[in-house]
Amino acid sequence: MTGGPVVTTRPPDGCRWDAVALGEVMLRLDPGEGRIRTARQLRVWEGGGEYNVARGLRKCFGLRTAVVTALADNEVGRLVEDLICTGGVDTALVRWVPYDGLGRSVRNGLNFTERGFGVRGAVGVSDRGHTAASLMRPDDVDWDHLFGVDRVRWLHTGGIFAALGERTADVAEAAMSAARRHGTVVSFDLNYRPSLWRDFGGPARAREVNRRLVEHVDVLIGNEEDFSAALGFEVPGLDASLTGLDVDAFATMIDGVVAELPHLSVVATTLREVRSATRNDWGAVAWAGGRLHRATPRPDLEILDRVGGGDSFASGLVYGLLGGLDVAQAVEYGAAHGALAMTTPGDTSMATLAEVRRLVDGGGARVVR
Repeated sequence: MTGGPVVTTRPPDGCRWDAVALGEVMLRLDPGEGRIRTARQLRVWEGGGEYNVARGLRKCFGLRTAVVTALADNEVGRLVEDLICTGGVDTALVRWVPYDGLGRSVRNGLNFTERGFGVRGAVGVSDRGHTAASLMRPDDVDWDHLFGVDRVRWLHTGGIFAALGERTADVAEAAMSAARRHGTVVSFDLNYRPSLWRDFGGPARAREVNRRLVEHVDVLIGNEEDFSAALGFEVPGLDASLTGLDVDAFATMIDGVVAELPHLSVVATTLREVRSATRNDWGAVAWAGGRLHRATPRPDLEILDRVGGGDSFASGLVYGLLGGLDVAQAVEYGAAHGALAMTTPGDTSMATLAEVRRLVDGGGARVVR
């Protein structure tokens, strides 16, 4: 141990859930080794930036989790529900919206994703306009009952959900402010997506919204583009290349972040250098209490499917912090879980806690019999 816990979490006794995620859950349609434009078969998964964290916390780390979302009540929505149930995430907080038969007023989100290989990068094509989650309102959920009566130890949400619709940022703010009133730790992944903000005010609007929301955050997660585009912090050396953020650049940037946002307990980011779609240098750092902690770097990591790697990093980090680990240990769990998640298909992790611990302890890829 290099220090004590940096966030104070409610004890598990008396809490219905260890963690709750707020965000959209989409149906991912995956052509496997092929391409979207030439696909003849598509495999289905569920996924969503915020949901993936709750799913990882449940399936890999064994915590009690639920997702706050909305789905159109049709066969696609029920398929998404079935996938969520398979992942072990509680669906008690899913809001079901009547379907009009055509999707004119409400529908479920689709995400076509190809993995990429070598010099061909991954491609995602979202089809999520007018979805049930994007139409959510702040009063759709009794937040004080959720956090004050049911009781939750940790709330996770992020910039993807905040950008989905005209009111989703208000929904996130209502949830986050209620969570903090009742002693629930709040984490937020900036997850800047230019396509979501393009017709919604662009970078200026993204910064306005995210600046407002991070006032309610305890643990802030993002990569170099997120901090720059979503919050307006200058990142030294950031350019349009594929080179990931280095530790010195993050340390310089974080000085500005914590100076303006002194209420933050933890700030964390993944470190990725893209050598090809299937080979990345991978690592992570986290700041807490004036110190920067770096996870064991994994150069030339082989990747099967990079989608969800950052979400799995977040779930490993949250698991460590919920378990009372210090930040140096928590960021190791996050980096290891993210690395393992990118060795399997789909948005969500298929790793086990034993595999994560083995990687944290320096174990390799020798066969386990």
